[in-house]
Amino acid sequence: MKHQNEYRDRAVVEALARRVHELVRRPVRIMELCGTHTMAIARHGLTSLLPQQLSLISGPGCPVCVTATEEIDRAMKLARSPGVIVATFGDMLRVPGSEGSLAQARAQGAHVEVVYSALEALELARANPDAQVVMLAIGFETTAPTLAASVLTARAEGLANYSLLVMHKLIPPAIRALLASGEVALDGLLCPGHVSTVIGSRPYEFAARDYFMACVISGFEPVDIMASLVMLLEQIAEGRPRVEIQYARAVRPEGNPKAVEVMNQVFEPLDAPWRGLGVIPMSGLKLREEFAAFDAARRFDLSVPPPRENPACRCGEVLKGLCTPPECPLFATACTPARPVGPCMVSSEGSCAAWYRYRRQEA
Repeated sequence: MKHQNEYRDRAVVEALARRVHELVRRPVRIMELCGTHTMAIARHGLTSLLPQQLSLISGPGCPVCVTATEEIDRAMKLARSPGVIVATFGDMLRVPGSEGSLAQARAQGAHVEVVYSALEALELARANPDAQVVMLAIGFETTAPTLAASVLTARAEGLANYSLLVMHKLIPPAIRALLASGEVALDGLLCPGHVSTVIGSRPYEFAARDYFMACVISGFEPVDIMASLVMLLEQIAEGRPRVEIQYARAVRPEGNPKAVEVMNQVFEPLDAPWRGLGVIPMSGLKLREEFAAFDAARRFDLSVPPPRENPACRCGEVLKGLCTPPECPLFATACTPARPVGPCMVSSEGSCAAWYRYRRQEA
């Protein structure tokens, strides 16, 4: 049965690819806004099935990649504080800040623990009552509700040694900032599946209405992505941009109201820095005043010097779709997964990592 499904899916993908070729009659540029899409496109070699006039461009869809250097520097200072256990998702471990990474800090004696969920961070706090456990709250709207729920649990249990260093980012304000800048010409957006399971399809409607941008929320299998490209190209051919949901098995127009409710109960928006995009109004989250006791930024002195960037690293331009990873002079030479210079090479959802693993032959 498995092999039958594989053959069936391959036939569907090939049929969808033929439809893509029929629809593309001029240069078309589509940006994917999810790192999982970027990695799936590269891993399955989907670009080899597409006409040359269709360009797929990676955008700011990797939460680790868009984390600003000064945020990494604050996490580093926290990790080096006595009596502190920093809990983090694995992708953050090797992201370089101005003075190294959390992995290097751990090698030098800092207590940094990799966790797979906020529940594990809560367990660390329960198991280490004499230490301050700080969870690095990173990610888009996908992870924010679970981090919010961990704060509610900590408050209910009276866990006074648990807090968050909040670095969450919100996707719709970043899309608006990117489109408003006019720096990159686009015809359509491949909208993120995971984020949309939480927020639904309505927050993207401004892109179609205000910027005449075709939008499709896609799943992650090759069939999903190719079907989404067909839907985008049909919108473009019709000249009627709108927001459609291809990933209907997981995404509803209203999203997950309960998850959004929990997120909004604990967090509120603030202006936030994005790598490559600068400070975007109301694009991040902070803990509401009633949860200030769980805010690591208030509990600890996390003031840091101005960040130092590697001037040769073009991660910021990659995240804005202004260049591809091979156009960076460090790509696959000074910057590799074993020795990353920028976050786009570190993250499992980063554009540079995807190119390095699956598309170096093209480069």
